[in-house]
Amino acid sequence: MFARIRSDVRAVFDNDPAARSVFEVIFTYSGIHAIWMYRIAHWFYRHHRYSIARSISQFSRFMTGIEIHPGARIGERLFIDHGMGIVIGETCEIGNDVVLFQGVTLGGTGKEKGKRHPTVGNNVVVGSGAKVLGSFRVGDGARIGANAVVLSEVPSNSTVVGNPGRVVKRDGVRVERLNHTDMPDPVTDVCRSLQQQIDELKKELERERASRGSQYDDVKNI
Repeated sequence: MFARIRSDVRAVFDNDPAARSVFEVIFTYSGIHAIWMYRIAHWFYRHHRYSIARSISQFSRFMTGIEIHPGARIGERLFIDHGMGIVIGETCEIGNDVVLFQGVTLGGTGKEKGKRHPTVGNNVVVGSGAKVLGSFRVGDGARIGANAVVLSEVPSNSTVVGNPGRVVKRDGVRVERLNHTDMPDPVTDVCRSLQQQIDELKKELERERASRGSQYDDVKNI
């Protein structure tokens, strides 16, 4: 138990340059308090004491502003920076050395049963306000930008930004992005199609007039 506490404190120093002392970390960091209370709640949850587990998690939410369902599975050295507004769902799984900033949601997309929350790999960083929703995997070493909305699987060692989330970098190489000057214009496409049809109708009318004109000449010659 003490080894895990030391590991949690070390994770704070590794990730937060503002941390000055062990005393400060232990007594003033809400993220580490939420993790410790989650572990107590998770123990009761695994032993089917669901009401006690939920009571502890709700007390933790009240005290820290961080809601971690006691059924979630969290690995070693999770670092929660500031933490206010973080929500971690029941079937969520989090690997080792993960960093979560304030306002992150690791949630589901509806009322489906079973596994409905994301699985987050090792060494993942999730930026402020990001929403990762659904039962899919976020690969090891992934980076999710602030306020991104991620609804599908994230490859390992990739960076995801935007709403909906899209991969902009993978294995340190920037992914080719769409050139906005070459984006399709549906209005222009419709106008071109209509113009093409008008041109074809004009040609058909001209052929029809020419045909009628030749028939009139034939009648005159008779």
